[in-house]
Amino acid sequence: MTITEQTTIDARWDESARKIRPPFELDPSLRFYSPQANRDAMSHPEVAAFHEYIADRWAPPSTPVDARRVALLIPCTKYKPYSTSREHRAINGALLSAGWEPDGVSAAPAGLAGYLDEGESPALLHDGPLRKGNVYLDRFVLSEPMAIVPYSDIYYWEARRSPASAYDDPGLFEARGTSVSPERADCTAVPLSNGKWRWGPAERQAYAETHNYLAEVIAKALTRLSSFYASIGAWVSPGLTHRSFLADRAFRRAEGLPMSRSGLEGPVQLLGVLETAPGMVKVMPSQDQLEEARGRLAVRLQAEGRKATPGAVRAVYARGDGNDTPLGLPESLTHLVAWLDSR
Repeated sequence: MTITEQTTIDARWDESARKIRPPFELDPSLRFYSPQANRDAMSHPEVAAFHEYIADRWAPPSTPVDARRVALLIPCTKYKPYSTSREHRAINGALLSAGWEPDGVSAAPAGLAGYLDEGESPALLHDGPLRKGNVYLDRFVLSEPMAIVPYSDIYYWEARRSPASAYDDPGLFEARGTSVSPERADCTAVPLSNGKWRWGPAERQAYAETHNYLAEVIAKALTRLSSFYASIGAWVSPGLTHRSFLADRAFRRAEGLPMSRSGLEGPVQLLGVLETAPGMVKVMPSQDQLEEARGRLAVRLQAEGRKATPGAVRAVYARGDGNDTPLGLPESLTHLVAWLDSR
């Protein structure tokens, strides 16, 4: 290993550790920076045990006879626990504002309240179901490499701190140009002049294999759990891996998602949950909903005296106006709230 590679690894360690918020801390063995590392993660004892748990054993609390349950899948986030991220706080805040209330006692450590903005409710950190009238809402997080994490397990799992609050995995985002492990012997990524990287065939092969493995775990879990739920929805960003985990071929074609990746020996087809379970998950927001949200965002920016040129709107939209992605925009979240109210 070269000095440059060791320096990169050390810097990554420091960055990963900063993403885990106390009292939780990074597990050094749960750092997966590239598709190849993600593929290795499938056999990591903690990850494999969690996959078995969600696929075969987890179940929601009992539902009163006069009530029904709805499931909502939302993306994992850079910071852990997920609930402390701006994106999850925006989503959870929209739900609370729409009348959803925490059900039961939260296991959120008291110290996490320090990551809330002034005026934000500690209820944003609640890890149990939410309730509105006779409807119960269970939230799940789509994750690389954990597959699907019930919100009830984001802090603690089986009487110990959850691995979902101890890992760092930016490894399945090719466009960022940083999701590589140059220190690995199987790295085929090519360095670019801007300091970033372009994936090679080994990265694309590992991406496809990991993608399909995780999609299979998610499909198995949701198929088993579907009998508990009147509806299952997913609030996931267009173009990103979480959406691809769910997509069938028709959905990929409609949204321009890749059908396959060119691996070491040719194309590897990408598979999603809807291939094996058509119609089981409602994937949101739609492209039309996002276009409508962009229009209302422009109106809001202008009303607030902020720059509202097309370029400025695109930039604010891409960052979610401080909430990391467009999923956290209030203009987008009205569509999620409306869908839940119709369940």
